[in-house]
Amino acid sequence: MFNPELLTEIRARFHHTDECPYQGRRIFFENAGGSLTLKSVVEVNAKLSAIPDNQGRANPASQAMDKLIAQGKSDMRTFLGAPDENTAAENHGVVFIGESGTECLFRLIRAATLASAAGGNVVGSTLEHPATSSALKIWAGHAGKKYIEIAHDANTGGVDAAAYRAAVNRETRVATIIQTSPVSGIAADLPALVQTIKRQSPNCFIVADGIQHAPHGEIDLASYGVDGYAVSAYKVFSRHNYGFGYASKRLAAAPHEHLIGTAKTQWELGTRDASAYATFSEVVNYLCWLGAHFTAANNKRAQILAAAKQIQSHEKELLKMMLNGDGKIPGLASMPRVYIIGGADNPRRAGLVSIGVDGMESKCVVAELSKRGIRAHIRIPDHYSRGVLNPLKLDSCIRVSICHYNSADEARHFLRAMEEIVGS
Repeated sequence: MFNPELLTEIRARFHHTDECPYQGRRIFFENAGGSLTLKSVVEVNAKLSAIPDNQGRANPASQAMDKLIAQGKSDMRTFLGAPDENTAAENHGVVFIGESGTECLFRLIRAATLASAAGGNVVGSTLEHPATSSALKIWAGHAGKKYIEIAHDANTGGVDAAAYRAAVNRETRVATIIQTSPVSGIAADLPALVQTIKRQSPNCFIVADGIQHAPHGEIDLASYGVDGYAVSAYKVFSRHNYGFGYASKRLAAAPHEHLIGTAKTQWELGTRDASAYATFSEVVNYLCWLGAHFTAANNKRAQILAAAKQIQSHEKELLKMMLNGDGKIPGLASMPRVYIIGGADNPRRAGLVSIGVDGMESKCVVAELSKRGIRAHIRIPDHYSRGVLNPLKLDSCIRVSICHYNSADEARHFLRAMEEIVGS
């Protein structure tokens, strides 16, 4: 875990780490619903929101906006590990901003589905967020393609390469993958899934949902081989109202909305919000600051990777404590009434644990946690979570989601609260 001094510094860089302006003091274990926001993001956003000038004008303010946008795109590309980031964008795919990660996924999947060869099928899984599953079903219908849905493994809470191997064939035109589930908390082996799909269908477009994964670990698009990828900024320490996507060279050139007369690889529409780019640059600056504690390298990518490695390590220790206790306080796995989605001993767990409590409604558990100053969240089988919960025959679950700024003391407080709520 991070040492206490560094963790104090980390927490000081975020707003509302231990206090809600509406509830008062609380522990924030609702990070999968949106992370805490960096103070520098709020400051930069406030400053740039007051600037009236748009990009592309011959004045100093406009030129400053141009520079912020260019820097933001470069930083997004560095964060993603997108291929050949120092070459012209048209040679290695494009990074673009949309209103949300969901919107970016819809656009990527629509373009891939409509650009793919006629007929055939498209493949997704029950583990996926409706941002991908809805887009794939809708556009498969419009394009006359069969939709094939892989059932995730109810025991592990994930989908493995064997499941994709059984579903994908030479007629598969588009496949989608969720890198980490925001309901089960189980991560996919994305490179292995991509390789499996390409062996079965070499020309298949592959679009990955990185929204839940992004704040918890390394992203390396250069090694993944996906055609599309999306991130929601509010999940990665920034603000709402924008997400960003990556489209590979061939997907970027596929037919999509763009103004006539602009480049065929232009994916952004209308006047840009410079503050969106600038606020994500602040996220990258923060990760570089954090990573610099663990590497002597002075380039952004190396620092981001070092930060990601330490974030993963810190969070794995927190989850281990939540599941197994600390030797004095029992963990969730030792509480007889607690059911753990994906199992207590799952090496692919990342960022959260979702549980059910025998004989107690999930909403009551969440309410009892709130009384004890702990923010958690109930998931029900609505359009967001039914794909995961229905196969488990669960009408709800309690999601406890962490991030790297959470502490061991907070995990212990949660376990004591659960012990009180459900009994030993």
